[in-house]
Amino acid sequence: MTVSRRQAVREGWLHRVAVTVCRDERGRILVHRRSEQLSRFPGLYEVVVGGAVDVGESYEQAAARELAEELGIRVLPRLLFTFINRSGLSPHWLGVHEAVVPDTVAADPDEVAWHGRLTEPELRSALLEWRFTPDSHEAFSRYLAFRTAPS
Repeated sequence: MTVSRRQAVREGWLHRVAVTVCRDERGRILVHRRSEQLSRFPGLYEVVVGGAVDVGESYEQAAARELAEELGIRVLPRLLFTFINRSGLSPHWLGVHEAVVPDTVAADPDEVAWHGRLTEPELRSALLEWRFTPDSHEAFSRYLAFRTAPS
């Protein structure tokens, strides 16, 4: 049985979401504010770009599709890890990716009201001061732990 993300959220069923931490060549992280018209978390900031994984789609395919839809860029993000995220509207498998993205992006105004790039120290401060989505806090803290873990 296939259900929509809306139904999965409403029923509290696990579903898959793919997100990408977008860095530029200098290591700054792209941060954006969600459009006020969005049904989930309107106007909140995000550290990641992403959305639901469609049936039959891999995390990587979904992450690449979302980057094209939301930022107008074509890159192949690298899947770093997955985990069950219980923050947000309902529990979901979250596939966290990383990608180096160009300085110029064509953000979809229906999805992205503002975007900018922050260094890690600037982003750590912003996470304490600005209103971010629950996924942003969880995904970014796990992303930092993943990057600093011994290989």
